[in-house]
Amino acid sequence: MEKRKIVGKVARIIGNVLLYMFIVIAVLGVILTITGKKDADGATTIFGKQMRIVQSPSMEKCDDTDVSGYEIKDIPTKSMVFIEVVPEDKNEAEKWYADVKVGDVLTFKYVYVRQETITHRVTKIEEKETGGYIFHLEGDNKAEESETLTQTIDTSLDNSPNYVVGKVTGKSYFLGLLVSTLKAPAGIVCVIILPSLIIIVLEILKIVRMFHKERKKKDEQVKEEQQNEIEELKRKLAQLEANQTPQAENTQAESTKE
Repeated sequence: MEKRKIVGKVARIIGNVLLYMFIVIAVLGVILTITGKKDADGATTIFGKQMRIVQSPSMEKCDDTDVSGYEIKDIPTKSMVFIEVVPEDKNEAEKWYADVKVGDVLTFKYVYVRQETITHRVTKIEEKETGGYIFHLEGDNKAEESETLTQTIDTSLDNSPNYVVGKVTGKSYFLGLLVSTLKAPAGIVCVIILPSLIIIVLEILKIVRMFHKERKKKDEQVKEEQQNEIEELKRKLAQLEANQTPQAENTQAESTKE
């Protein structure tokens, strides 16, 4: 019995933890999806970090690319990346570019047929004598079936369609998948509405069970009180009969003497 109580208590604790985790994740997903400040191309900025969802597998893990010495490694498709944006001030931007190293992952705008947003790794840096840097970038995924493209960005060029947005300082596949899911109506139903309804139903069932438990407990108390009253009545009746028996015997004895 004691073991069952412990198991039940642990199960309740785990259930509460999962419930709170779901609430936090759901609220976070909604905040990231709805309330974040969005740029013209749909990027969200919260707490000074720009957040984007990676749409291609170009930065996924590949055995042909050694990234073990870098901070940012495998970035699966649909991952959310957290980007430290290049400062708007020109002098601060120059200092920012000077801190970029080979192996850093940059998010940048680049034009092939049209302007695209790309996240790739810096493979080479050239410092220009006239000022500025030339960054050479490639995706990590150099598998045979994928097409490896190299991009080159000159930071000294003003108003160029090819420019650096910022440096990737972190990533989260889970958050990216969550936000991507929440952008679709079916995702909102599956991630928010359906689990919420399940939680509401479970809480209602819990309240109903508690109500029945309290009612059963009260019925048992009433039944116990009634049983105690019956036992008390029996005891008094027995005592009354015991008191009446000697009186009857005395009466009978007096009748015999006469």
